[in-house]
Parts: sequence; C-alpha cells; structure tokens
Amino acid sequence: MKVFRRFMHNPLRNFNYLIGCEETKQAIVLDPLDGDAMLALAEEQGYSIRLIINTHEHHDHIEGNPVVKAATGAEIWAHENAVNRIPDVDRGLKPGDRIELGSLRLKVLHTPGHTPVHVCLLVEAEDNNGVPVLFSGDTLFNACAGNCRNGGNVDEMYDSFVSQLQPLPDETLLYPGHDYMKNNLAFAETREAGNAMISHWQKQVESFAPDDMPVMTLGQERTYNPFLRLHEPAIKHRLQEEFPALGLADPDVFRALRQLRDQW
Repeated sequence: MKVFRRFMHNPLRNFNYLIGCEETKQAIVLDPLDGDAMLALAEEQGYSIRLIINTHEHHDHIEGNPVVKAATGAEIWAHENAVNRIPDVDRGLKPGDRIELGSLRLKVLHTPGHTPVHVCLLVEAEDNNGVPVLFSGDTLFNACAGNCRNGGNVDEMYDSFVSQLQPLPDETLLYPGHDYMKNNLAFAETREAGNAMISHWQKQVESFAPDDMPVMTLGQERTYNPFLRLHEPAIKHRLQEEFPALGLADPDVFRALRQLRDQW
C-alpha cells in the first residue's frame, strides 16, 4: 500500500488522500475536496483511480467527488445512511465491511460523533506488512478529537473513541482529515502543562509546513492527546479547578474537554 497525502491549502486545512495498490496501480481517493488536484496526483504517480470513499457528508470532504467520478468512472462509497446526504453514492457501507481493491484491504469502522454517519477506515497489520493504518477523517486529529457542532453528538464521539479507537495498537499510523496539529498541541498544553511530550512535539513541528507534518502513531498520540488521556490526574485536577461540580468519570472529562476546545 502506498499513501499519498496532500494538504489542500484551504481555510479548513484539509488533507486529501490517494491510497494506492502498488501491485495493480489502482487507487482509492479519500475525501476529495479538490477533484482536479487528486486527478493530477494520480496521473503524476502513475495510479488509476477506481474508488471514491467519503468518511462523512460535510462539503469539504465531498466537493471533489463529481470531478473525479466524471473523469474516471469511479464509484462513490460512504456510510449506508449517508446515501441521502451525499449525491450519487453508489454503495452504502456498513460497520465491518471490507473494501478490497487489488492488494488493498480496508475495514470500515462506524465512528459517529462528528456526524452520525461518520466512518473511519482501518488497514490491519496483516494486510500491510505488519503496519496498521487508520484513516480517521474528522473523528481523531493529532492531539485532539473532532468537533460535534454540525449535527454531531459528543457522547457518541466518546463511545467511538472507546469502542473503535481505544483497542487499536500503538503502532497504528494515523492519517487525519485536517492539519490542526500545532493549534491542538497548544490547547493540550493548557490542559496538561507538565506533559513533556506536548512540549517536545511543539518544538518538533514549530517550523513545519502543513505538507511536512509528521505521520504520528496512536502510541505517540496517547502520550499527548488529552482525549486519549482522560484518566490522567493532571487533566482531571485542572478541570476540577475550573468546574468544581464536574463529575470526573471518563465521559464527563471527554465532554468537558470538547466543550473547552470548542470555545478555545
């Protein structure tokens, strides 16, 4: 499997992905915002686009669909309940479905929270030379969780983290739908100021352009992402200082962190 990540240089800071089978030179386009850019990327790299997959229905993840579909004939696949939310969907995906293209094998994870129909795509280790990969859309970002403001639900997001993301191994490579890493690390520092890994990665990425941002693992994320560190006493203590009546069960902490990030 070959993954090509492209920063879209738009205000929402989207990443688009071309996921290629190196054996057949067939490819999947994931969440195309700029269809022409993804067609050019595929041609430049020598891949033939066969599928378009949308993690969810928001405009910045589907706007490139018509251009790619018209040029390649590729089918559009998305969650089965997104069929009426995304134009011209050819196949509705269900949790646990396996997407196969050449040697590519991707498992569909239903991860509601950002929207009710959000999916992530997981490449399991045995299907990628021992290296698991997660295409997380707007569910999990570097150092943060996706927002729940536009038709989402924070409690469903928490459940998605616990049921779908928490079991994944530390070595899982993370490919999120946007580049918010610098800003998210700054927020994380306000939540856990003594965390040396937050400071370390702030220094590492300080001068990086979006195209050069590192591909992190879930293990690394678990050292600085507050939404993966709900059990940390420092995070709970800081929240309790600000909200004395707040419950400190994990769902309460997650909900409070998301509210603070929305306002930050």
